[in-house]
Amino acid sequence: MLDKKIIASLQQISGKDQVLTDKADLICYSYDATQKQYLPDVVVHPSCAKEISQIMKLANENKIPVFPRGAGTGFTGGSVPTAGGIVLGLTRFDKILDIDEENLIATIEPGVVTADFQKTVEKVGLFYPPDPASLKVSTMGGNVAECAGGPRCVKYGVTKDYIIGLEIVTPTGDVIQTGGPTMKGVVGYDLTKLMCGSEGTLAVITKIIVKLLPKPEAKKTMLVMFGSIDGAAQAVSAIIRGKIIPTTLEFLDARTLDCVRQATDLDVPDAAQAVLLIEVDGDREFLDKQVTRISEIIQPLGVVETRIAETAEESEALWQIRRSVSASLRQVNPDKFNEDICVPRSKVPEMIRKIDAIADKYKIPIVNFGHAGDGNIHVNIMVDGKVDGDYEKAEKAIVEVFEGALALGGTMSGEHGVGIMKAPFIPLELGGAVIDYMKTIKKALDPNNILNPGKIFPSDA
Repeated sequence: MLDKKIIASLQQISGKDQVLTDKADLICYSYDATQKQYLPDVVVHPSCAKEISQIMKLANENKIPVFPRGAGTGFTGGSVPTAGGIVLGLTRFDKILDIDEENLIATIEPGVVTADFQKTVEKVGLFYPPDPASLKVSTMGGNVAECAGGPRCVKYGVTKDYIIGLEIVTPTGDVIQTGGPTMKGVVGYDLTKLMCGSEGTLAVITKIIVKLLPKPEAKKTMLVMFGSIDGAAQAVSAIIRGKIIPTTLEFLDARTLDCVRQATDLDVPDAAQAVLLIEVDGDREFLDKQVTRISEIIQPLGVVETRIAETAEESEALWQIRRSVSASLRQVNPDKFNEDICVPRSKVPEMIRKIDAIADKYKIPIVNFGHAGDGNIHVNIMVDGKVDGDYEKAEKAIVEVFEGALALGGTMSGEHGVGIMKAPFIPLELGGAVIDYMKTIKKALDPNNILNPGKIFPSDA
């Protein structure tokens, strides 16, 4: 419970109507997509960097924890207020400040919704590629904090590849600029990249400078069904060896296809044991050639059926198989643990076999899909919270999934981050010296550990 003087100071900074203390309001800011719930003491909605600076100075002086929050769509508890304190809601920072069509950059605030930003720049023939699944609701500040990815990453890269400058407020209340509107800049440390993926533990983002690309002229979609996951994985490597980098290379494994068959009326042949959803973009005149070449490359690898979209409507129909997955999972079990391991793409079949063995060992369904082009597998461990022991089995399975990915040279998080959910497992992947080095950075920038405490580091989780 915060002192009434602190609440009054926050009201003076941001206005009484922007400071929430009623329990009903606080509950709305107590959880994210993990459904882990921690009640904050107060929620504040500042309107500018100056207000955030004043809030951070107040919090630092009184050692009050502060938790920056965008739309709350994260899968690892990165924004949940684990220690009460202040939730800093950034949804009022929702302006696209500038689109520079000559230099192909934009300046935006962190509360801008990702999909809204993409649509706006596309109206002037520009393109912002990162496309996390939550793009219709997630905000750009959250995308930067988590270094969000998405299906188009295989060709275009992740969020950090497009962030060239930031305005940030430090835990001690300083407002500073990192990077800038130039494509090059090597004066001092690259603080912009340090902030990307720091999960709100090092600074509060108040402004973002984004690099843009020319919008591709056209795109073409094909859905290919294979008789085995090995054939699908070999196809991914073969396509890239063939000097074609598709925009997306999404895959669904056999268990996922079973879910789709049971929950929808979509036509998926029984012989199909894996699916690749492949999309290419670029100059219209080259797309048919690329699709033809891809078909030639993958045909010897156990292709069961190929569907190629000729119109935007047909493309949407092909994507419907991928989009039906999340809803169909609930037919398996009502609850899920959603992990996002990443392995070298050639190791995807071996990893899927490891996961199948883990599912058999613990007798719980595990459904896999994701971004085959970069080896990013979304592992969905399906459980029923009403069944005794299901959660415990899931937790044991998660550890073995992480260990399996690391044994193949992979990582236990490709795009969801660490937050609180994966913090206990950090020592599996990072050595003690690496963790200590990161903690040294955190301590130097946030000496009182007030900014998003309890995230990333195992001893704090």
